[in-house]
Amino acid sequence: MTINRWDPFRGIAGPQNRVNFLLRVLNDGQDAVAATSFVPAVDIYEDAKRVVLKLEVPGIEEKDLDIRVENHTLTVKGERKFEGEEKEQNFHRIERRYGSFFRAFTLPLTVDTESVQASCNAGVLKLELAKKPEAQPKQIKINVDGAKKVEAGQKVEEPELAGAR
Repeated sequence: MTINRWDPFRGIAGPQNRVNFLLRVLNDGQDAVAATSFVPAVDIYEDAKRVVLKLEVPGIEEKDLDIRVENHTLTVKGERKFEGEEKEQNFHRIERRYGSFFRAFTLPLTVDTESVQASCNAGVLKLELAKKPEAQPKQIKINVDGAKKVEAGQKVEEPELAGAR
């Protein structure tokens, strides 16, 4: 007859080891994905005359960016290349993302697709898209009875009514 030593934690260690193994595999998989592709963050805002997009593209040269407008769709493609002087095996961690990316944005019909300006400063790509003149706000003048023209926002003196006291 064989005597086995009783271990109260034997049932717990097995599942814990499996969970740790899965977390290591998933983490390694994430590192592999991080080294092959990324999506740059973007801020989009507009004012009365334009729509502006700002994309974070640090480490990407202008020659590696492709910006196009077709059928009211703005596309931005680019690639951040891994150009390490050291061999990849010497790195302890590679957390910065490398590879190609593609972003597409549907533009409103109020945007003039013929007047797009792009600039890059400190790793931020700025795209300015002018709005069509008919889409920009206009000041409307109001005609008042008595043939006196009053611009919007001006105060109009009301005539005193007879016997109103």
